[in-house]
This record gives sequence, C-alpha cells and structure tokens, in this order.
Amino acid sequence: MIVFVSCIILFLIGLYAVVTKRNLIKIAIGFALIEYAINLFFALVGFRRGALAPIITRLDTPHNFVDPIPQALVLTAIVIALGTTSLMLTIILRIYSRYKTFDIAEIRKLKG
Repeated sequence: MIVFVSCIILFLIGLYAVVTKRNLIKIAIGFALIEYAINLFFALVGFRRGALAPIITRLDTPHNFVDPIPQALVLTAIVIALGTTSLMLTIILRIYSRYKTFDIAEIRKLKG
C-alpha cells in the first residue's frame, strides 16, 4: 500500500513541477517524473507477493503466477517515454538556441 502512495506522491511532484515552474528544463523533468510514476504504478498492479514468474515448470501442480501483461506494457511505455522525452529536450534546445533562455516568461516577451 505504501508503494502506491509513493507513486501518487511522485506523480504530484511531477505535476507540481509542470504547473508551477517557469524553466523549460524543470518542466521536462516534471514530465519525466509523471511518466516514471505511471510506469511504476502499472508495474505494481501486476505484482503479487509470493508469486512465481509466469513460466510453466510442471503442469501437475497449480502455481500462483505474477501477471506479465502490466510488465510488458511498462516496457513499451518506457520506450515511448524515452522517445517523447528526447523530442521534448530537442525542442527545448532549439528554443534555447533561438532565444538564449529557458524561462517561459522571457520567451513570451522576446517572441512578441
């Protein structure tokens, strides 16, 4: 239960960074924290204490297996998150090379 609460806390820290920070790098870090919190939550959904890996060892004895679907989805989500994070950082670097600042308010002033 405490691990689910830590997922929520990590998500809220990331959301706080996205909503309140003015620095583009800090906003990108906030998005990454949100992604990590969601991936951790999905991985924990399939966890069962005392369960075995979902590999069939013997068919004659029943086993309590871990659900592999959330773990497979998390692996896919990690790859997608890596792509979106790299695209976000590339756009941030392009903005910095044009305006010479990471501050959103300053970029809005210079843009107009």
